[in-house]
Amino acid sequence: MPTIDHNWNLTPAEAIALQRKLRDKLFLSDQLSSPQRVAGVDVGFEEQGTVTRAAVAVLDFPSLTPIEHAVSRLPTTFPYIPGLLSFREIPAILRALEKLTQAPDLLLCDGQGFAHPRRFGLACHLGLLTDIPSIGVAKSRLIGTHGNLPLEKGAWVPLMDHGEQIGAVLRTRSGVMPLYISVGHRISLQSAIRYVLACTTRYKLPETTRAAHRLASG
Repeated sequence: MPTIDHNWNLTPAEAIALQRKLRDKLFLSDQLSSPQRVAGVDVGFEEQGTVTRAAVAVLDFPSLTPIEHAVSRLPTTFPYIPGLLSFREIPAILRALEKLTQAPDLLLCDGQGFAHPRRFGLACHLGLLTDIPSIGVAKSRLIGTHGNLPLEKGAWVPLMDHGEQIGAVLRTRSGVMPLYISVGHRISLQSAIRYVLACTTRYKLPETTRAAHRLASG
């Protein structure tokens, strides 16, 4: 499936250098038509972290009816280093994506996209490798600052870092802690916010993420 491939046997310093090289290949504008298959991507770990368990849950859009899913398990080969999680998790995610009967039109990743110290979080990395439009949907903030966020569902404020907008802080459920949304690849931030809200029903997390999390955590 990867349209761009690279060596995964890297040192942390080599991984950082690769992030800086690949980020220039990202498209941060809309390059998707009306998606019909949206997928949630999540990763868990087994056997004290020695096994990476990746899950992809594909839902029909806009009905959010489940279509198919896939789970893969691979030995964990990269250490846990904040900012480099994609090198730890993506090999298993790619294996899960290969098991699907049809590639999704849009990926909602449990993690960061452009809201990353080197502007190349997991959603950027996975989107670029697969050439599938992708969104980072994170439950916590990695970097950046923001202003006060209104309490109602659908409210959002820019997430900023050194004068650059790197994402959005989005309230997906009234009065509940927000999510941190950033583009991955081939989508604009405005569209990313719109699709995340369209995939969210009565819970804080989008249905894509909830379905993938259930599979990834067993």
